Amino acid sequence: MRFQVGTKVSANARFGEVESVKATSDLYSAVSGTVIENNTQLNNNPQWVNEDAFNKGWMIKLRCRDLSPLEKLMDAAAYEKMIAK
Repeated sequence: MRFQVGTKVSANARFGEVESVKATSDLYSAVSGTVIENNTQLNNNPQWVNEDAFNKGWMIKLRCRDLSPLEKLMDAAAYEKMIAK
């Protein structure tokens, strides 16, 4: 995966994809911003996305001008509750 520093990302827009043995899935951003850092270590360790998504498996860091859309996002506990249904 390669996400160039300086790339503009728009909320609800596709910004990349991940591939597995069986499928390719699009990645969508919840917020708009500019890529300020990317996790180049994922190139050699793609399993981290599944094994340690909140630590080693992060993909990009964004600089957002408007943080208000973050208020609408679920936290981890709310997401776990939603997918348990």
